[in-house]
Amino acid sequence: MTDSMNRIEAVRDLLLGAIPEVFGTMLNTGVEPMAPDECRASEEPRVAGSVGFMGEVNGIVYLQMTASFARMLAGRLLEMPEEEFEGEEMIDDAIGEISNMVVGAVKSRLCDEGLPCVLTIPTIVRGPGFSVAAAGYSERRSIGFRCGNDRLVVDLLMKPSGESPRS
Repeated sequence: MTDSMNRIEAVRDLLLGAIPEVFGTMLNTGVEPMAPDECRASEEPRVAGSVGFMGEVNGIVYLQMTASFARMLAGRLLEMPEEEFEGEEMIDDAIGEISNMVVGAVKSRLCDEGLPCVLTIPTIVRGPGFSVAAAGYSERRSIGFRCGNDRLVVDLLMKPSGESPRS
């Protein structure tokens, strides 16, 4: 990974491996890659979990999904029936942890390749019809996944080498 274009493609490829790994192992559910634009059709309120990584490689990863899909994933992660959730706090914590696991898997592989970095604290955004953007990021890649009838959009935003993200 020598230049920023190669780095973002390499991190994108790491995400393509990390998502199915985390979803299969921790959530006992499979995902299939799909075009990101196919994932944005729902008008349902959405949830996005984000985690940044800083060091030799700098960026932010956002996992976006519908609120109902977030609730289902939280139930699987916490091994609880969805109807037992009161409010959104436990769901937000679970989506933050899923985001952390995905980006943590990417971080581990980057460190193995001699590109040490650290992770930021997970952040959650909720609401209808929002879009993800981060000021000052020069490169962006989106990846879509299908999980049954549900959709997941993963947005990767990266800065050129040597610049730190502000999340």
